Amino acid sequence: MQVAAALLLTLINGIPQDKGAPLTVEKPPYVQLDRYDPDGIGVSYMGREIAQVMGHFGAPWLDRPERYAEEAPQILIGALDLKPGMIAVDLGAGSGYLSFPMAKKVAPNGKVLATDIQPEMLAIIEGKKKRMNAKNVETVLGTTTDTGLKNDSADLILLVDVYHEFDKPYEMMTSMWKSLKVGGRLVLVEYRKEDRRVPIKEVHKMSEAQVRKEVEIFPFKWVTTKKNLPRQHIIVFEKVPPKKS
Repeated sequence: MQVAAALLLTLINGIPQDKGAPLTVEKPPYVQLDRYDPDGIGVSYMGREIAQVMGHFGAPWLDRPERYAEEAPQILIGALDLKPGMIAVDLGAGSGYLSFPMAKKVAPNGKVLATDIQPEMLAIIEGKKKRMNAKNVETVLGTTTDTGLKNDSADLILLVDVYHEFDKPYEMMTSMWKSLKVGGRLVLVEYRKEDRRVPIKEVHKMSEAQVRKEVEIFPFKWVTTKKNLPRQHIIVFEKVPPKKS
């Protein structure tokens, strides 16, 4: 009876219920490099050099017609297992190339939050949204340390060839973890560093082992790695509550 009464008071008074221990993850150091890749920023994180960000002038490359054959985005969208009503995030959305096919999958009651740190990219997405009348796509301006999303709000966060460019990966992973609902999925799509045949600059590739090394210091559980794309792997994690000390 006392437990039931306490729960009722929580619901009435709007007091948040216990969601587990607070997030406490020791921050790995950012190491300044004396010698570095010309396409990197000269900083290493957990043994990986961070790549330079693609600016908004690269938007046409994101929308290139060849991308359909080179990267098979239709296979990626199918692999996300999106359902109507979901809140899905296209983080680092760029030109919104994937935001709009994602939005069709979560319609009519779901929505896609297309986030980017470049207002110019978001302006491109807003233009497409108007032309396509895609009312369930919303743009969100983030920063290099914050997704710009509400806590515990997203069912899925997708990052396609984005994570390796974060100059503050620890802070962004912290923010992404907070933005996801418990049980929500984090999906990283990165060019396979293990495959030398992938025609992408080395600093813009990531191995599956490196992705897992960086993500799993946080309360994320690896779910699966899908290797059915021509050049990238799809690495799926699930948010779990922090362990209580």
